[in-house]
Amino acid sequence: MMHLPLPCSGPDRRDFLKFGSVALASAGLSGVNSYRADASTDDTSSNAPAVIFVWLPGGPPHQDTFDMKPDAPAEFRGAFKPIPTNVTGIQICEHLPQLAKNADKYAIIRSIAHKFADHGGGHKKFLTGRDPLQPVGFINDYPMVGSMAAKMLPVRSAGVPNYVCGVDGGRQGIDTFSFGSSYLGTNTHPFMLVGDPADAKFGVQNLTMLPGLAEKLPDRLALLSQFNKPLVGDRTGNANAQDTLRSRALELVTKDTARNAFDLSKEPGKLRERYGMHRYGQRALLARRLVEHGANWVTMVMENPTPPGVQPKSNHSYNWDSHAVNCHIFEDTQYKLGFFDQAISALVEDLHLRGLNKRVLLVVTGEFGRTPKVEYSKGTQTGVMQPGRDHWPMAMSMLLSGGGFKMGQTIGSTTSKAEVPKDRPMIPEDLWATVFQHLHIDYANTSFPDGTGRPMPMLNGGSPIRELM
Repeated sequence: MMHLPLPCSGPDRRDFLKFGSVALASAGLSGVNSYRADASTDDTSSNAPAVIFVWLPGGPPHQDTFDMKPDAPAEFRGAFKPIPTNVTGIQICEHLPQLAKNADKYAIIRSIAHKFADHGGGHKKFLTGRDPLQPVGFINDYPMVGSMAAKMLPVRSAGVPNYVCGVDGGRQGIDTFSFGSSYLGTNTHPFMLVGDPADAKFGVQNLTMLPGLAEKLPDRLALLSQFNKPLVGDRTGNANAQDTLRSRALELVTKDTARNAFDLSKEPGKLRERYGMHRYGQRALLARRLVEHGANWVTMVMENPTPPGVQPKSNHSYNWDSHAVNCHIFEDTQYKLGFFDQAISALVEDLHLRGLNKRVLLVVTGEFGRTPKVEYSKGTQTGVMQPGRDHWPMAMSMLLSGGGFKMGQTIGSTTSKAEVPKDRPMIPEDLWATVFQHLHIDYANTSFPDGTGRPMPMLNGGSPIRELM
């Protein structure tokens, strides 16, 4: 079995929606006016900017993917060779042949770094843009960037959740990947889309009302309206959060838009196969469908790529945490890159073919890179000596596509052994400043009150990456 290095750090939270009759039965004492207000701002415009955020937890090896060092000593360069792309001067790993054909449609950033080497600290630093109060653990002290975007972007009644996150079963806890919203509240949590969309049994549950409920809905809404008064003394904001959640639940169960958006069977079979009939591919395709249908921010977590019905291999890691004790890094990475290359190249191509590359920004990254020098240890599952790389936040690589930005380039570089940034050093805040600018969010002049009422800027530093503009 594969190693699971990032277990849930707390119990699962029902942190976004309760659908159908459950949504109505669990409603608080207000919400009808909010629902009507949301509905009155109906906007299914295809011009609104959106983000697809592909999260690779564990930390993919930058020197074995997008920042190869073929002239470094063998113990640093690893087992893979670089290949040319369709952009002169840009090389990537030989196990990314489809992405190599599309390098003119994306940019690679090689010089973002931070100082938090633990998974928990790395997740929190990277995903919030702030130094965490504790360098371990996955519970956020500050809001994840997706929640900040959800707070700032107008709630458009497009019929699909504005903020969605796709994860494997058992990985949907909001604190599993430091996706928590901290002081912004649960109404800025994503709708968790749980399971493998390539599995024939996959389905999004509870997007319809129970039989007979539709006839009772007007009476129930009328009853709620009689009690539609603000709750006194609600300092936590929970009442407002319940308001928002109920409004969104009603939106989803009373329209067909969400059911259609989540229905991958509506895509041509050949296109589904181009993306790949595995969780990486189908999550990528689902992300494209959701932004087309009006979602503002879609996070897709790509960990175990094993297709339905296929048993995972003992020398592989569940996610990208490629220590030698977890996996044989080169066998594991080569396996994952096959699925990754197919899914991400298909998504990049599809966004461009559909004319979505200006309004949709794709960001693909993990929380850090891997150590420059290969280390050897006995595998926990295999019992034999095998190569691996440890955590390394001082260097990492990421892929960006679309957003109307300048593609076909690499930005920044690392030293000869992929150790630290050499040219154009940056921090995660620079990436998020770029993302917020794409979303037309005035992050530089926006603050949120924390739990004590103190104003907290959206970002504590960072500037849009000028090379992309």
